[in-house]
Amino acid sequence: MKNSKLYTILSLSLILSACTKVIDLKLGNDSGKLVIEANVTNANAPQIIKLSKNVAFTTTNTYPPVSGATVTVTDQTGQIYRFTEGVSGTYTNSQLKGIAGYTYTMSVLTGSITYAASSKMPASVAIDSVTSKNNAFSSGSNPTKEISVHYHDPAGVPNYYLCVMSINGVQVKNVFAFDDEFNDGLAVSEVLRETDIDIHAGDKITVEMQCLDKPIYTYWFTLSQQSANGPGGSVTPSNPPTNISPVSLGYFSAHTTQSITIIAK
Repeated sequence: MKNSKLYTILSLSLILSACTKVIDLKLGNDSGKLVIEANVTNANAPQIIKLSKNVAFTTTNTYPPVSGATVTVTDQTGQIYRFTEGVSGTYTNSQLKGIAGYTYTMSVLTGSITYAASSKMPASVAIDSVTSKNNAFSSGSNPTKEISVHYHDPAGVPNYYLCVMSINGVQVKNVFAFDDEFNDGLAVSEVLRETDIDIHAGDKITVEMQCLDKPIYTYWFTLSQQSANGPGGSVTPSNPPTNISPVSLGYFSAHTTQSITIIAK
């Protein structure tokens, strides 16, 4: 199974709902390019699209928002959902709830240029459970824990996953992207080996699992492959393949989402 971890190349921020996350991606050493971070999910929560300008990879993480854009999402039936700007650069819609199997098309008009992207929301794969156990490399009276997510992969269809983990309400910097290349149709126990925050008995763990379409999986997998050459590495990260046209930084993802919270034992 391809299993990858994206370290400090990106930061994840919780927006409005535990099930709705906007993942901030500002890569490369140039600046001033449009960044689109757009998600449509099946959650009962506002859908969020964020627009900003990137800054050089080596500078501080302050990203100028892009205001005054016209932002819409259209479903495959032709229904148009208009997004309104609240916080500068953040556009939301509370009427749209994604439906598995539907294709959604985003349109962003800013600076006389229209950016567009489509994404098909795949069927949801249920999390069976999330468990914790002692880390094999930890010892002592208070050993660290490792977390696993368990699910049954549907047979005969490609599936792509992204997991996000929080510890005591703080999202770890690791992100886990994997597919079913070697476990199609099998019961899967995926160990989420994070290196950001030590986990101990009594910690509150939340794991969100997203089911992605292939272009968005490719986006995250490409980023995660760059992690070894990211901050502190020898190569400046390049921009991952986007599904947005004309080419910009960022992505448009229609995905299902679900979360389970446990107390580590």
